[in-house]
Formats: sequence, structure tokens, C-alpha cells
Amino acid sequence: MFMTREREFCTMIYPSAPTAGFSPLHYACVQGSTEIIRLLLRAGADPRVQDVNGHLCKDYLDEDHPDYKTLLQSMAEQENRLVSERKRHEKELRKRFPLEQQLQKVIVGQLAPITAVASAIRRRENGWHDEDRPLVFLFLGSSGVGKTELAKQVAKYIHKGDKTAFIRVDMSEFQSKHEVAKFIGSPPGYVGYEEGGQLTERLSKCPNAVVLLDEVEKAHPDVLTIMLQVFDEGRLTDGKGNTVTCKDAIFILTSNLAQHEIADEAETLRVEARERGSTAGLNDESTSLSKRFVNTTIYPILRSHFQRDEFLGRINEILFFLPFNQNELHQIVTMELERWAEKAKTRHHIQLTWSDGVVNLLGEGYNVRYGARSIKHEVEKRVVNQIAKAHELDEIAEGSQVHIYEENGTIRLKFTQKSSPSTGPRGFFS
Repeated sequence: MFMTREREFCTMIYPSAPTAGFSPLHYACVQGSTEIIRLLLRAGADPRVQDVNGHLCKDYLDEDHPDYKTLLQSMAEQENRLVSERKRHEKELRKRFPLEQQLQKVIVGQLAPITAVASAIRRRENGWHDEDRPLVFLFLGSSGVGKTELAKQVAKYIHKGDKTAFIRVDMSEFQSKHEVAKFIGSPPGYVGYEEGGQLTERLSKCPNAVVLLDEVEKAHPDVLTIMLQVFDEGRLTDGKGNTVTCKDAIFILTSNLAQHEIADEAETLRVEARERGSTAGLNDESTSLSKRFVNTTIYPILRSHFQRDEFLGRINEILFFLPFNQNELHQIVTMELERWAEKAKTRHHIQLTWSDGVVNLLGEGYNVRYGARSIKHEVEKRVVNQIAKAHELDEIAEGSQVHIYEENGTIRLKFTQKSSPSTGPRGFFS
């Protein structure tokens, strides 16, 4: 390989030089060819591409090059053009596919939180926001109603699927005073000093990340003091004294505080709506917590727990996640059955179908305290267990059709053999 590189590369590049990740612009800059650099830029080459060492192409351009300043200016102009084109393209996509629509494809219900989050992100994307502070949300509601999933989808939307840009911190790990140091890093002379903090270490690598602070009510009060600085000033100082600027980050706090009050009030509103003949019991667009209820019930619970109004005052929006209504439960059950149908098809070439009665019956297994997780467990317990057992007993095989139906409050299976069983048993979960 070295002989080939020595024969074909220009003399400016040593045969043993590390060139992993080099773009054509990198090679042109090393060679110092003004003509090739300009040709590449006219063809749309991106000067922002980095090699594996994080170096840009301009880093390899000799400062003594006669066209050094001119080429740098051309690269800067190209960068501006590419950024402008990307922004125009993204804006066009946002017009055609608003964020609300994208979120509603993967999150069942919760129209009010989705709308509020999408509106805040839209303000930021179009420059109608406070650029000196990060966005801060507090998500309240029971487990399994979409709080974490909404945070994940926001990160996926903003950072185009870059998993490093989603930082999840379990705040239950910082319940005692001596654990607070793990949050921002230990001071000099203490154990863990070299490791850095769980939050600061990752924020320093991605200052505009989406940060999920899960179960924030379990964190020690000293952690809240640290977060006050972050929410107010958009910066954080780690244990080593380094300042991490995170004004472009989005902080999403989740909490189960007042979950019972929120669930009970939502159910009361739906019952009242049904008695009035309204469709609010089926559609949450017309079910929302009143301002009076929030002020007289929710805020006192939050103040009593956090015991500092200044912390709550730095949160941009407090959003409430309601338990699922009947229509949403049907959606969740159907989505879960479709997920297992896809697994059955791809893993075992088995076709699953089901009746509407099955969807209704499985929906009755919903537990408001556990949210969508209770539906997942119900499907596994009452449907998947039966199919797996039948598969183990060779009652179904590849090419079979399994119809799931309800009979007298019991879920039953009907098998239709489409082809002879495959040789050798295979577990349903293999």
C-alpha cells in the first residue's frame, strides 16, 4: 500500500501519513492546487467535512500559499451557501411536514404537550426566542404516557437521529449529598476527578443537546441549585473549573409528582363530558386541566416538594400528560398487535390477524398508573404467550395463519396451516 501511495500521491503527502476521512478538498489543500480547490468548490464540495482527527481541509492549506487568503474566503463563502441551502431546505420540509404531525405519528394522544413543545421549537428555529437561555420544560403525569418518548422524538427531530445529542440522566442516582459531585464532576483531590460529571462531560461534547432529567423530584436539593445556574445563565461549571456553555440546549424534566391528581381530574372531566353528550371522553382535544385546578392543586404540590419558587420560575412551560382515553387505548393495542404481527412475519413467516373484540378486550387491561406499559404486558400475557406455546407444540409452523379472536371474554386462537412445518423446532422468540 505504501508503494502505491508513494507512486500515485503527490510529494506533499508522505506515504505513511494518516489520511483516513480525507475528502477531495483535503487532498487538494495538501497539494496546494488552487485550480483543483476552486473546481471542487464550484462542484459543491463541502469545506466543513472533517477527517478522522477532526481537521478541516483548510487546516492543511499552507499559510505561505500565494492564494491562501483568497482560498479561505472562497471556502467561507461556500460554507455560507451550504448553510443557507440547508436552512431553506429544512424550512420547506417544516412547511410540508409540521413537527406536530411528525410527533403524532409516533406518540399516541397528548396533543396539548405536543403542540406546546412544537411551538417552542418553532420559535427557536425561526429566531423568536431568548438566545441567552436554554429551553426548559417540566413534563408531569403518570408513567407510560409518553413523557420520555416525546423527549426522544424531539432530540431525533432536531439532531437528525444523532444518538449522542440525546442525554438522559436518571435523577434518582443523585438523591444524597455525596452523589451530587457525580453530576458535574468531583473537585480536585477527590475520587472521580478525572472521570468528569455525567452531565457536564456529555454537554461539553454536544452543547445543543436535548437533555432529559428523568424523575427530577428525586434529586438532592443541591442538584436543583446547580440547575438554577444552567436554566438562568445557560452555562455550567464542572468540577475541574471548566465552563460548559449550553444556551442552545433543551432541558426536559420529567416527574411523577401530582400524577394521581392529574389522572383523577382528567377522568372527572371525561365523565362530565360524557354526561353532557360531548365527545371529550373519546377525544382529548376538548379535555384540558383548568387554570384554577392547576393553580390550586398542582402548583401547591410542586412548591411543597421543591420548596423554591425560583426553580419553578425558570421553567418555560409545565406540561401535563393525561391518561389515555378510549380511542387512544385502541390505537395503542392495535400498534402493539401490529408490532407482534411484524415480528411473526419476519421471524417465522406466520401471519397474524385479529378481531375488533380482541382490541376492546385487551384495552380493558389498561392500568392508569402504568400507562402504555400495562397494555404491552397485557398483549404479551394474553396473546403472545398462547402463540409461543402453540409454536412450541408444533401447532403452528412457517406459512401458517393465526387469527386471534374473543369468545365469552376469553382470547382464543384459530390456526390455518398454509404449508408443512419447517424442519427442526424454532422458538417463537428466536
